[in-house]
Amino acid sequence: MNKGQGLLYAAALASAVFASLACQPNVVRSEQPTNNAPIVLPTPKNNDPITIIAVGDIMMGSPFPNDSRMPPNDGKDLFTPFQEVLESGDITFGNLEGPMTDGGISAKCGAGRPNCFAFRMPTRYGQHLKDAGFDVMGVANNHAGDFGEEGRLTTLRTLDSLGIKHAGTLTSPGTTAFLDAKGKRVAVIGFGHNNGMPSINDLAGARQLVIDAKKKADLVIVSFHGGAEGTDHQHVKNGFDIFLGENRGNLPAFTHAVIDAGADLVLGHGPHVMRGMELYKGRLIEYSLGNFCTYGWFQLAGETALTEALEVRIAADGKFVSGKIHPGKQEGRGGPVPDPSGQAINVLRDLSTADFGINAPKIAEDGTITPK
Repeated sequence: MNKGQGLLYAAALASAVFASLACQPNVVRSEQPTNNAPIVLPTPKNNDPITIIAVGDIMMGSPFPNDSRMPPNDGKDLFTPFQEVLESGDITFGNLEGPMTDGGISAKCGAGRPNCFAFRMPTRYGQHLKDAGFDVMGVANNHAGDFGEEGRLTTLRTLDSLGIKHAGTLTSPGTTAFLDAKGKRVAVIGFGHNNGMPSINDLAGARQLVIDAKKKADLVIVSFHGGAEGTDHQHVKNGFDIFLGENRGNLPAFTHAVIDAGADLVLGHGPHVMRGMELYKGRLIEYSLGNFCTYGWFQLAGETALTEALEVRIAADGKFVSGKIHPGKQEGRGGPVPDPSGQAINVLRDLSTADFGINAPKIAEDGTITPK
């Protein structure tokens, strides 16, 4: 075929393709522009499921009030045992339990309050989150304001500088994070029960935030910090959770409200222990992911030492497809390590069945999670 014949063949082929498209009723095509710009056809929606890896509370050591609660090797090894799991998701989420700031004054824990808990992680520890594979951090929790507004802002600036998204402040655009995964736009919204964040006790406001996010995203993930703390509070209460005089949410009401409004996955944290899972309208709710990496401050034993990295696969329409519990524990002063005994799997299965019965997902011995 010579050059002239090639041009004629190409023109005929282009004409045939265009005619074929025009005869297909489900193909949307642009009108022929008058400026001879190329015709742009819409990209078909990607129907592949996405995988989310989610973990609970992260407090990587605090030099306040002194350096006695700082990890060895400046914290660089804290996430190494779970590195492969954390990097395996399309989106990896964690709850950042406290601000990242290198100084400041804590009005919360002033003189005369020796048993007060106030955390501040060095800003350089943000790199540990980046290196571990975290894509988005929840910053709505009861320690986010331990060092005031400046501590909050330093946290956001640190995460922004590393390209890590954040969700859960009232500082625009900090309430909702938007990420892209497998051709889909994913929104992550953070809620808590303290000032400076969207409230789990404002159901109307929560619904509206989800509705607004759904207009801009294909999938919506809700993160919340709520519920009473400790081993006496592993079960989900059907009503308001009151702890230390704080209303920490009617969690079933909150989680169902945000799913009714369009949320596709709900991830809870706050009680410092794991809580069970529920399926509601085909969407998965994990009521507490527990402690994940809490170094130096907490007494880690029994249920408070157990942890998980939760793997969740959700379909393009938001429905729960499958998941897996990667069980772990924190030994000594803290930092997660995989637990071959799988104790966390058994605990989560028992809690889910006890609290939600037929609405609990099926959890196999190896940690695989499937709808019933």
